[in-house]
Amino acid sequence: MEERDFFDERQEKKTATLSCPHCQQSAEYELLWLVRTKKKQLLGRADERDRARFAKARSYMLRKDDMMMCKNLRCRKRFEVSGVQSVAFLD
Repeated sequence: MEERDFFDERQEKKTATLSCPHCQQSAEYELLWLVRTKKKQLLGRADERDRARFAKARSYMLRKDDMMMCKNLRCRKRFEVSGVQSVAFLD
């Protein structure tokens, strides 16, 4: 079984305050996250190794946006999202 069989996936937007490294202006940006929540039960076709992996699995979020565009109309440069972790566990 693949890891995706253990989780339900959905996309979610969350806001974060980021500052542009070019113009140093900070603003609120909506970051896109992929939220993977652990299923209640494992499917019937799983073997012992899959059951052990499922027992260790935890719900988590993955950040999908790596680059953002500055909201300052004079700047409008793209910058890399830093300071916001790329994986967050949901326990």
